[in-house]
Amino acid sequence: MAKSRGFGFGIVGCGMIAGFHAKAIADIRGAKLVACYDAVPAAADRLAAQQGCRPYHNLKEMLADSDVDVVTIGTPSGAHLEPAVAAARARKHVIVEKPLEITLSRCDKIIRECQKAKVKLSAIFPSRFHRSSVELKKAIDGGRFGRLTLGEAYVKWFRSQEYYDSGAWRGTWELDGGGALMNQAIHSVDILTWLMGPVVEISAHTGLLAHKRIAVEDTAVATLKFKNGALGVIEASTAAYPGYLKRIEIHGSEGSAAMEEEDVVAWDFAKKARGDAAVEKRMAESISTAGGASDPSAIGHHGHTEQFRDVLDAIREDRPPAIDGPEGRRSVEIILGIYKAAETGKTIKLPLASDPVLKARKVKA
Repeated sequence: MAKSRGFGFGIVGCGMIAGFHAKAIADIRGAKLVACYDAVPAAADRLAAQQGCRPYHNLKEMLADSDVDVVTIGTPSGAHLEPAVAAARARKHVIVEKPLEITLSRCDKIIRECQKAKVKLSAIFPSRFHRSSVELKKAIDGGRFGRLTLGEAYVKWFRSQEYYDSGAWRGTWELDGGGALMNQAIHSVDILTWLMGPVVEISAHTGLLAHKRIAVEDTAVATLKFKNGALGVIEASTAAYPGYLKRIEIHGSEGSAAMEEEDVVAWDFAKKARGDAAVEKRMAESISTAGGASDPSAIGHHGHTEQFRDVLDAIREDRPPAIDGPEGRRSVEIILGIYKAAETGKTIKLPLASDPVLKARKVKA
C-alpha cells in the first residue's frame, strides 16, 4: 500500500492530540503527514496551516486521497468507530487513540472491519514503548519476580473544572465513555494488565466528588484478581490536587519494582542480574517531570513516535502491530468491569459476556 515515497498519513480529528500525532510522524524517516480532516472545517484548516498538509472538510474525500496510506484517529473517544470503519473500508491502515472505543461492541466492529479489509489496526498506548515499561516486562517474562503477588496502578491527577467545561464532550458517557478511568488512567490500566496478565475478578467503588456539570467519575478505586492468582489495585482520580506522578508497582516473592511516569524508581531483586547496575544508574540520574498530572498537554510525543514506527514496521513485515485491536480492547473491558462492579456493589468476573448495561450510561452499541 505504501509507495516508494514512503508512508503518507492522514489525521482525523484536529484537536489537541493531533499535534502529538503530527510531531510523531515528523520524527519518522519515510513518513509524512499529507492530509487532515475535522468535522469543524476551521480546525482542519488551522492544523493544515501549521503542518503544511492538505485540509479536508469531507472525510470521504480525504480517504480517497491516494497519498494517504495510514489514518490516525483523534476524535472524542465515543466517535472513533465511524471514521475507523470508513478508513478500513477505504483500505487505509488505522491507528486509533485510546480508548479503542467506549463499548466492547464498538471495539469489536472496528476490529472486524480492519480484519475484513486486511489492514493493520493499532490502539495507541505509547507508555508500553517507554524504556521503563520494557524493562519491567522483560524482568517479569524472565521470572525475576518469582511468584507475582501484587500489581498496582496509581493515577492521582488533577483536572480543573475549566478543563471539563472546555469541551461539551468532556465528562460525558456518550463521547468520553467515562471519567478518570476511561480518559486518564486507561494508559496505566493497559500497562498493568500487560505486565501482570489477564484480570479475572473486579470489585470497585467510584464517585463524582470534586467536579460539577459532568456525568462521569472523577475518583475510582478497584481491587483485582489476576488469572495467575496475584491481587491488584487501581486508583484513579482527576480530583487529587495538585496532581502527582502516575505510578506502577509490581511485587513478587523474589523481587519488587516501581516506575513513576517514564522512570524506574525502585528495582529490588533477590538475585542480581546483568543490567541491574545500568538501571540503578539511570534511577539515580533521572528527574521525572509531572507529565500529564495536572496539564494534559504536558506529555511528550516520543512514545507515539515509537508506536507509529512499530505500525509501519508491521505493515512492511505483514505482522500484527505490538498493540493491535484485541490488545486495545482489553483495557476497555477492564474499565467497563470496574464501572459495573461499582454500580452493582458486586464482584464482576472477566471476560465479560457482553457490554455491561450501566444505568448512568446511554451509549449505542
